[in-house]
Amino acid sequence: MDTLALLLHGFEVALTPSNLMWALVGSILGTAIGILPGIGPALTIALLLPVTVSVGPVSAFIMFAGVLYGAMYGGSTTSILINTPGEAGSMMTALEGNKMARAGRGAAALATAAIGSFVAGTIATLLLTFAAPVVAELAFLLKPADYFALTVLAFTSVAVVMGASRVRGFVSLFIGLALGVIGIDAMTGQPRMTFGIAALLDGVELTVVLVSLFAVGEILYVASRYSYGQDEIVAIKGKAFMTRDDWRRSWKPWLRGTAIGFPIGTIPGGGSEIPTMLSYTLEKKLSRHKDEFGKGAIEGVAGPEAANNASAAGILVPLLTLGLPTSATAAILLAAFQNYGLQPGPFLFTSNPELVWGLIASLYIGNAMLLVLNLPLVGIWVKLLQIPRPQLYAGILVFALMGIWGVSGSVFELGLMAALGVVGYVMRVYGFPIPPLLIGVILVPLAENQLRTALASGQGRVSVLFETPISITFLALAFLFLFLPVLLKRVKKGG
Repeated sequence: MDTLALLLHGFEVALTPSNLMWALVGSILGTAIGILPGIGPALTIALLLPVTVSVGPVSAFIMFAGVLYGAMYGGSTTSILINTPGEAGSMMTALEGNKMARAGRGAAALATAAIGSFVAGTIATLLLTFAAPVVAELAFLLKPADYFALTVLAFTSVAVVMGASRVRGFVSLFIGLALGVIGIDAMTGQPRMTFGIAALLDGVELTVVLVSLFAVGEILYVASRYSYGQDEIVAIKGKAFMTRDDWRRSWKPWLRGTAIGFPIGTIPGGGSEIPTMLSYTLEKKLSRHKDEFGKGAIEGVAGPEAANNASAAGILVPLLTLGLPTSATAAILLAAFQNYGLQPGPFLFTSNPELVWGLIASLYIGNAMLLVLNLPLVGIWVKLLQIPRPQLYAGILVFALMGIWGVSGSVFELGLMAALGVVGYVMRVYGFPIPPLLIGVILVPLAENQLRTALASGQGRVSVLFETPISITFLALAFLFLFLPVLLKRVKKGG
């Protein structure tokens, strides 16, 4: 009953005219960046961080939530109409959606994607509403050793799961850890890795790292591989809505996709790619129309799109309750919390309930807005695909420069942004994943603080890290993430 009362209070916050406006702005922005290939929610929120400093945290996070959900909706449009995923979670949608569009069923493909996103987003938000307070209560039981073990699990799982290889994942993670410890040590007051540069005494500004890697690095990468050919946009044909048979074939994949996407979104390294692939594989096995897969099966659009949106709500559970990011977008949202001097975790639910419950309530509102924005207005959104790439990315770069200059007013920060942008470009070229670096930068202060606190309470004994069942469980899971793939590979070779 307390949860429902808090949710109603959240709706009071989210339904104020100003917050409704920010929800609409976020939904429109999210849909737009989801449609534009190569621009995802992580990049958009990173760019918005410098310019939302003056906006209150409640309004800012309502807008960020709209961007997150909107990108999941918008990504399906480009997947279906030009066979180019707008963001990573829409890769599987392209397999069947584009075939449907070419067969004259583009309208049905877009409809099942939009309605499936709405159904999955609403159910997943309901699960978030009731799961988050329970996890937050359990989080009060965690000791410093448990929190340290949890960060170790996050580091290893993200480094192993993301990227082309484990080595590249860990190299990226260690770069992030190195950037995260620059500055004055909070316990000893001694400068670390500052190289005598006074501007680094406060550490590397997180906003600079985010904008550098996601804006500058991405722009350099796209520019180096730009071709002047124009993508062929398939015209939207067919009935404006789904037939009865389409509904019959879609509703079960929507529910199954939600059941897959939400729990996988909550685990480190889960992201949106894994649940969409699992959903597509499951639908292919369960479908009575197996011969249609690869030729335009509607189940291959409905299931992955539902899993995609459900995973977006899933990442908010560990983020809000434990302060643990499980994807690149979640890492940037955590950075946004820190930008406002807030630390997500169990205390956030008691110290700032207006923010938490206003954010959760806005997800319901944003979901409804996105359904209205996507179904009847898809023809307008497609026009965005006609924006020339050079002008689009030049505008993003100018916006990034203005944002960093407006926040810091420092030439050194601009130079650092350029240098880190080149690092981001090199990482993209050679297949080094960006998320481990981000999670390393963001979580290393928490990991270091909890480790030192645990060792101090145990009078320097390392065994204190293995004295609670929770820390042992987390460290055992981290060990499995680290060595299980190697063992399985050895067993497979031996077999």
